[in-house]
Amino acid sequence: MDNLSEPLLAEIIKRITKMTDRNSLSLVSKQLYTIEAEQRDAIHVGRGLHPATEALASLCSRFPNLWKVVIDYSGWISIHGKQLDNQGLLVLSSHCSSLTDLTLSFCSYIDDSGLGYLDYCKKLRSLRLNFAPAISSIGLLSVAVGCKSLCTFHLVDCMKVGSVEWLEYLGRAGSLEELVVKDCKGISQYDLLKFGPGFMKLQRFEYEINGNYWSSAARDPAYVAHYPYKYDICCENMKELRLAHIVTEPEIGLRFLLGKCRALEKLWLEYVIGLTDNDVIALFQNCSNLRSVSLRLIPLFCDTIYFRTALTDNSLKALALNCPMLEVLELTFTFCSEDYPSEIGFSQEGIVNLIQSCPIRVLMLNGANNFDDEGMKGLSSSKFLETLELVDCVFIGDVGMRFIMRTPSLCNLTLRKCVCVTDNGVSELAHAQNLESLTVIDCRRISLKAAQGVARSVYYSAESEKHDSLKGMKMTRSSK
Repeated sequence: MDNLSEPLLAEIIKRITKMTDRNSLSLVSKQLYTIEAEQRDAIHVGRGLHPATEALASLCSRFPNLWKVVIDYSGWISIHGKQLDNQGLLVLSSHCSSLTDLTLSFCSYIDDSGLGYLDYCKKLRSLRLNFAPAISSIGLLSVAVGCKSLCTFHLVDCMKVGSVEWLEYLGRAGSLEELVVKDCKGISQYDLLKFGPGFMKLQRFEYEINGNYWSSAARDPAYVAHYPYKYDICCENMKELRLAHIVTEPEIGLRFLLGKCRALEKLWLEYVIGLTDNDVIALFQNCSNLRSVSLRLIPLFCDTIYFRTALTDNSLKALALNCPMLEVLELTFTFCSEDYPSEIGFSQEGIVNLIQSCPIRVLMLNGANNFDDEGMKGLSSSKFLETLELVDCVFIGDVGMRFIMRTPSLCNLTLRKCVCVTDNGVSELAHAQNLESLTVIDCRRISLKAAQGVARSVYYSAESEKHDSLKGMKMTRSSK
């Protein structure tokens, strides 16, 4: 390699993606050490940084062209040494003139003063804060004012953040294209309405609250009983929307977004209390570009007498009629009794009709107590279905496996907590011609021996999954 030119060596190094391989290569010669350092544009550091500030300064000097930095102290305890603090963020800001993407995870010793140093990062476009307990609204406002190029902002589990002047400032600036707010108890869905004109440019938006969100929901200060009102906010550029674990009744709240988005391609509505057929039908009628839909539902009292999930087959019909490009579908039902299938507002026929009407390649049915082997027979005629995940579907059994084996394009199958599928049913899958992978988790009547050899790749686990993992519904906040 001594005869190769530096540009050619640089091109070779660019094509090596594993950091361990690049580290090894840099030790071969002084020339490679120098070229690799110049080509390194990203680092991921955390507990192994000792002493933290000095080690970071050394890395910044060695890699002068860093544009992406992840500082992650997840799993940190005091015996690991001192964490990076405000001084470390000053070092990073002053040494990395090309920094455009920064993630701070579990950085307990960086506070508002440290965030203020990001004012030096004029090119910063993406900032992700994950569990930053010392950061408040003051620090976020300094970022909003100082980082003019910011277009991606994630705020996760930042409990000290309360007032939302920073959010109003970002909204007026109108530069954000991606905004994610999760588990920040000081920020309600009604506070996010103050983002106002910022929704115009936003392409991706997520809001999530975990814990017993239905028992301590914030109220909309603008709400007046019996007065129909709506928010004058435009969000026609939004392509991805996720609302999780919020209450929008009787107030409208963030549910208003469903009537405003026309360019949506991906939608997640997870345990949104107050959602109605009318809301999602209007959305589907306006969003012909939808490619991915995830609906997670719990039974509630509807029309004062029916105890069921809020959405019905009318929503599925609207989805089938108006969204011809739908490729990914998740239907998850939680707290629906297997003794009362009517607690699920969708019928088996409605689900099958939707899947047969759209080019769905990926399907997850979770807790579908109204879905049985006859439903699997209906799925087997879907010519587009490639990936199927069945979770906690108690009425799907061995006959259903015999049917699904006939699905012409099926290549990936996952069974999780499917208690009626046995070794006999899994043996039927061996006749499937295109099955590439089989995943079996917590299916007590399926043995490892039976699963082996059914597909080219097999993953098997007998361990039980917790409710949170199974349903994507955190009932309590994690302790840090």
